[in-house]
Amino acid sequence: MSSAGVLLGAVAPVALIVATGWLAARALRLDRGPLTRLTLFVLVPILVFDQLWRTPGGLSYGLRLAAAFALASAGFTLVGWLAGRLLNLPQPTRASLTATTAFPNTGNMGLSVAYFALGDAGLERATIIFVVATVLLFSFGPALFKGGSLLEQLKMTLRLPLIWAVVLGLAANAVNLQLPLNLGGGLHMMAQGAIPMLLLSLGMQIAETRFTVSAYDLFASLLRILVGPVIAFFAGRLLGLDGADLVVLILISGMPAAVNTYLMAAELGGDAPRTARVVVLSTLLSFLSLPLVLGLARWAAGVS
Repeated sequence: MSSAGVLLGAVAPVALIVATGWLAARALRLDRGPLTRLTLFVLVPILVFDQLWRTPGGLSYGLRLAAAFALASAGFTLVGWLAGRLLNLPQPTRASLTATTAFPNTGNMGLSVAYFALGDAGLERATIIFVVATVLLFSFGPALFKGGSLLEQLKMTLRLPLIWAVVLGLAANAVNLQLPLNLGGGLHMMAQGAIPMLLLSLGMQIAETRFTVSAYDLFASLLRILVGPVIAFFAGRLLGLDGADLVVLILISGMPAAVNTYLMAAELGGDAPRTARVVVLSTLLSFLSLPLVLGLARWAAGVS
């Protein structure tokens, strides 16, 4: 399959679900608030628990890859924060810029593109990154948007169901938990509903705001999809990654802004309209940038 076909297969379903949310909001005049809270506080924690529970070997598998992504994420966050400071943006917008730069879409975009690019080996590595990215996003994302003292941030973060989903997921994986009566199947079914619900809520947010691409939107989108892979390359080399590990690290770091950044901005106090536009615009632009990122990643890692 060609690079264009791979990316079209990853982006088209995302666009379909977002468009459905947009159409539903326009036609049915739905209240987005309950949907946002249901997704953030119920479905996303179940998704994380399910992913951690089912990941072979937990986070011990691919430890260097996980550490490299964590290091790269620190670089993403620093770049986004510095850009917001240099541009003298208001606090909500600065938090949103930091978040969209720091957190790539490692789930529905990252997993699918890595699979089609490198097969099962790509999917295994992308799953490790997805788990680490999810933990980082929901550990530090709420504190980033909410602000306050370190103690207040810690208390607020610990109140999120997601943190406890991480703990329980790791524990379930460690003891090889087996649930009776196919309850695991029920959890997995709910977990699969998290990403569509995220995208539907994004479409509803877009329907509520006038979508115009500003210089900020373009800058934030390019910061996410172009600067991320460069930082990831150096982080991967610093920790001695090569081959498929380095390719997937760079590729995932070039993904568009995570849909969850919009969800947090809407729920916890960021610039939700701008965040929504950056998520959409960076997703559209990634159709053009990801073939280049993939080619350069293969060249840098020496993978044919």
